[in-house]
Amino acid sequence: MQRIDLNKLRQERLRCLEWKNIKPLWEAIASLPTPNSVNIILNSTVEILPDNLTTKDEEFIYTTAKKLHPWRKGPFQISKTFIDTEWRSYIKYDLLRPHFNLKDKIVGDIGCNNGYYLFRMMEDNPKKLIGFDPSAITYCQFHFLNHFIQSNIKYELLGVEHLEYYEHKFDILFCLGVLYHRADPIGTLKSLFKGLNVGGELILDTFMIDGEDEVCLTPRNRYSKMANIYFIPTVNALKNWCYRAGFEELEVLSIVKTDSTEQRKTEWINTQSLDDFLDKENQNRTVEGYPAPKRVYLKAKKLKK
Repeated sequence: MQRIDLNKLRQERLRCLEWKNIKPLWEAIASLPTPNSVNIILNSTVEILPDNLTTKDEEFIYTTAKKLHPWRKGPFQISKTFIDTEWRSYIKYDLLRPHFNLKDKIVGDIGCNNGYYLFRMMEDNPKKLIGFDPSAITYCQFHFLNHFIQSNIKYELLGVEHLEYYEHKFDILFCLGVLYHRADPIGTLKSLFKGLNVGGELILDTFMIDGEDEVCLTPRNRYSKMANIYFIPTVNALKNWCYRAGFEELEVLSIVKTDSTEQRKTEWINTQSLDDFLDKENQNRTVEGYPAPKRVYLKAKKLKK
């Protein structure tokens, strides 16, 4: 099997910062004010409170944040600017928090978006925090936030398919809201398995459908107006995928129907959101007639190579 040169790939991926729609954002981030000190509060809202900002600084932070839309994961408070993100991500994080221990662990977040979960994880004192996401806009959002937070989090413009080639393995991997975007879900789970140390854990979140049969929904064209949704399994089918990938000791942590308390349209996104994806006459169905989004949260262990 041909190995991937990750350093070469990293350089190639960084070229996105020269794209005509991204370069002005990157330049704005480089021009952000640098305060003498910053107070960071890691609650439901990640609060970033720099000292001694001028009115001009405050305006620049706000206008730069607005240019970085759409803001999916959060929320964040940067001085006077409140970024009311599409997702109230603390609902998911607080649900999962009792089920993992990150202290002194090497932790990866696959599909990390702007790093909200990674920032929240800092309070657990992990050994390393590394996010994987190939999106140029979320990479910029992360560096906008990290300009003030100054964390040691590493953000890789890489995907789950690069885990097996990575320079080291992980003790815990999070893969939240990614699996249904992958055309080969078992292959994706195998990549996650290969990225873990023996004894490592996967925290997984994906769409599901009700039923006891070991089957999955395969949308013909779109699901909730998204074209990149490929397979939505029953819980039993998802467990089979995990077993086939090599995982053992599977534990279903929770099953939750997505609602507008957690996901909704705000001024910080320029696209539609959950209410637009559901049938106006029947909120239990998507506009395509499929079951409305429901998620299963699962923990799986790698017990052998």
